[in-house]
Amino acid sequence: MDAQHRRVDTDMPTPLRYTAFSTTPTGGNPAGVVLDATHLTDPDMLAIAADLGYSETAFLTAPPDGLGEPGRAYTVRYFSPRAEVPFCGHATVATAIALADRVGPGEFVFATPAGTVPVTVTRTPGDGTTTTTTATLTSVTPHVTPIPAPDVEEALAALRWPATDLDPALPPRIAFAGARHLVLAAATRGRLADLSYDFDRLETFMRQRDLTTVQLVWRESADVFHVRNPFPVGGVVEDPATGAAAAAFGAYARELGIVPDTATLTLHQGADMGRPGVLTVELRAGDARVRVGGAGTRIPSPPLPQ
Repeated sequence: MDAQHRRVDTDMPTPLRYTAFSTTPTGGNPAGVVLDATHLTDPDMLAIAADLGYSETAFLTAPPDGLGEPGRAYTVRYFSPRAEVPFCGHATVATAIALADRVGPGEFVFATPAGTVPVTVTRTPGDGTTTTTTATLTSVTPHVTPIPAPDVEEALAALRWPATDLDPALPPRIAFAGARHLVLAAATRGRLADLSYDFDRLETFMRQRDLTTVQLVWRESADVFHVRNPFPVGGVVEDPATGAAAAAFGAYARELGIVPDTATLTLHQGADMGRPGVLTVELRAGDARVRVGGAGTRIPSPPLPQ
């Protein structure tokens, strides 16, 4: 039995479970967090991620020398149930909030396969004894590139979308901010809501072009967007809230001039899956990097089997 499907050994660490981009455990995107993966092999990490079944699980080990102060700097790797991915925004947010629960809010820095990613965690008092914990990551330097027309046609065929359902004001592009995403814009909210794609065909297309997700977008207003993210390469039909794709989309929006150089965008994701989440994308003039933030909270552990 391969590592992807084998049962996780009982002496393996149990991942913490956090959701990102929501204040409630039932919203946003759940992620696993293993705070000490020092003794885990790659097959171990893949098996833990597959056993948990979330779109990504983050695994922490010691940071490179000089990265940051102890307890606030780590090396982080991300595994989906099927494979390692270079960067995951929601698992980064979840990890930072998990650490803040132990050492307090403030600044963290992660060495990821995509590059160095700083994260700021803040806490805001709410009503009574409640607080909201928010994490904001700063992406690696992004870039946006054209995509050949035949590739767009194949992507649309896999999605079962006619070309006439695309928004001509938001042309297809490949956007990167730690991972590669194909950005496709729907002309209507109804088109975005109706997602029933050919899983195997889209997975094959994405693997051939080294894509992590497809960022499907509908523009509600100048700075409010609704997004969905098919993720077949990770073994997941759809990601509920995708920080890496949000960062890539911020770079896309700025590159195409559809938003100002300094802007704050609101992305709604997960409502069509019953896990609504909100991602805030911040662009700053003179800084190519994109900041993506949102609330997060711990997901209670399930009861042990009797």
